[in-house]
Amino acid sequence: MYTKHQWNSDKHFNFKYALYLPKDYDETKKYPLVFFLHGAGERGDDAELSCRNGFMQHVRDEGREYPFIYVSPQCPEGKFWACYTESIHAFIDYICDTLPVDRNRICLTGLSMGATGLWTIAMADTSKFCCLAAVCGNSPSWNAHLLKDIPICMYHGDCDDVVPLTGSTNMLKVNRVGGRAKLTILHGVGHNAWDYAYADPELLDWILAQRKDQNTLPTE
Repeated sequence: MYTKHQWNSDKHFNFKYALYLPKDYDETKKYPLVFFLHGAGERGDDAELSCRNGFMQHVRDEGREYPFIYVSPQCPEGKFWACYTESIHAFIDYICDTLPVDRNRICLTGLSMGATGLWTIAMADTSKFCCLAAVCGNSPSWNAHLLKDIPICMYHGDCDDVVPLTGSTNMLKVNRVGGRAKLTILHGVGHNAWDYAYADPELLDWILAQRKDQNTLPTE
């Protein structure tokens, strides 16, 4: 299962967060880290809200188990992830310093508002992540070239009336400069693309296959 915590830092925003550790967790081993950014509806002052969607939803509701460390911080009400870019990076460093994280296998993922913030956070330090998994977010595609060295996997519903499909298709321009981005378009699906993405075994397999020192090219 997962536990809820609060990060205490003198220099950065003190996130409340949920933490999942794999079954048979062993501090002498190194684990991948999946760092999840929730959507706008989960903002607030209760880290439990950050578990409503994403992989943590399957842990909470189905008892599903995963072979990685999973961290889900919570964004305050009325704020956006990009406001905390520096703090997010410091928080990830804290997690890596205090838990047995394989720094070659850090995945940043998020949905909706979280996927939108994901791009800014990744662009601030492109060396930190082995891959990005963005679900129905808006992308600052004019800076797509900054992410050409990071494998990217996106999901988006073609009936999304909250964030248009172009929020993801525009990011495919990173492939023009040697990037490795792929997009799964979910036909007939609205904004809740996360219900499909985080239940897709192909996404899980793809995340687990990525390493900074030996990245796996996405399939078409």
